[in-house]
Formats: sequence, C-alpha cells, structure tokens
Amino acid sequence: MVKFAEDRCYLETHEWAKLEGDGIVVVGISDHAQEALGDVVYVELPELGIELEAKSEVGVVESVKAASDIYSPVSGVICAINEQLEESPEIVNDSPYDQGWFFKIRASDIEELASLLPAEKYREICEE
Repeated sequence: MVKFAEDRCYLETHEWAKLEGDGIVVVGISDHAQEALGDVVYVELPELGIELEAKSEVGVVESVKAASDIYSPVSGVICAINEQLEESPEIVNDSPYDQGWFFKIRASDIEELASLLPAEKYREICEE
C-alpha cells in the first residue's frame, strides 16, 4: 500500500518538500513515485551551491524501468545532498520519506511552499 506523508507538500511531478528550520527545505520523491519507478539503480544529484528556480530540473532518478527528472519544489541554493544515495540508491525504495531524501535547499522564498499540493490533494491525483 502506497504511503503519503501528511507532513509534506508535493509537486505534481511527485517530489515532496518538507520545511526544516532556518528556511531549509528537504526534497525527495514520494512513495507513489518510487513504486511506479521500480528498483532505483542510480540518482543524479545536484551540485552543492548551485542556485535554482522553483520547478526547474535538478537531477535524475533512474530505475530498472525508466529514468525520471527531479525538479526543485522551491527556488534557492542547494546546501546539502544525500551522499548515501551514490553508493546505495535503493534507499529511495526502502525509505522514500526518511533516509531516501535527495537534497536540501535553502529557500529564497518560503512562500513558494504554499503553491505546492497538500498531501490530500496529491493523494487524489495519484489515485486518478
């Protein structure tokens, strides 16, 4: 059964965003997305320090079935990447909402989070 983390907001492209302290937003892909992809075999993460616009392409997640672009839910500067995914990309399948996060971004405008989908709306899209 697919899980939807209620404490996050989502892009229609299946990325989730969770606000931490000090304007830092953690980003990953949803359980629905990892299940649709199948076994994740590679994750291309962004470089530290790059500046991004909201909804811009930031990386790629590859599985045995397909490759899918990763988009940033907010504008800002990449301040951390999940280096564990380089050696163990399957963490995305095992723990998409916890250990399987992709990157952290210092948001330049926290208000952009308000334009993302709440968990309930994202669930409705996934169930269509």
